[in-house]
Amino acid sequence: MTLEVEDLLAGMRRELQGWLEAEGVRDPLMIGIHTGGVWVAEALHRRLGLESPLGALDITFYRDDFTHVGLNPQVRPSSLPFDVEGRPIVLVDDVLYTGRTIRAALNEIFDYGRPERVLLAVLVERSRGRELPIRADVAGTRMDLGPHERVKLRGPEPLELQIQQTVD
Repeated sequence: MTLEVEDLLAGMRRELQGWLEAEGVRDPLMIGIHTGGVWVAEALHRRLGLESPLGALDITFYRDDFTHVGLNPQVRPSSLPFDVEGRPIVLVDDVLYTGRTIRAALNEIFDYGRPERVLLAVLVERSRGRELPIRADVAGTRMDLGPHERVKLRGPEPLELQIQQTVD
């Protein structure tokens, strides 16, 4: 099954724009989480016409489940070409599942400084499997997937979202 990413991004742009206007935020910082979150952030950054440069985080060494999931890290440098201190941030990822990636990203961001606030925007928020009390402020879609299903973003161009069956 493939979902139309362009439609999800358009909805996210409208929701983010409404939030920014309602809160009086003129130029937020946007940070994407490698890899899929950066792809989504690039698309949203363009659509919103943000002036500040786009940031990118690689949270590999901030993960608390590093030894449990058997990651073979392909570490990329994080790039935050701005000062986060006192600034509103839109943190972007592709899929919110357990919440551990977002927790790791927040820890890394706070190592750079204390933002005014952080808004979480994800392309997909899964309804089951959360291990930490983290919820998206903006989601392209919310999915109720079974224990043997996963959602995968492929990209960077074109972005394609697929639901796949997993084998235990």
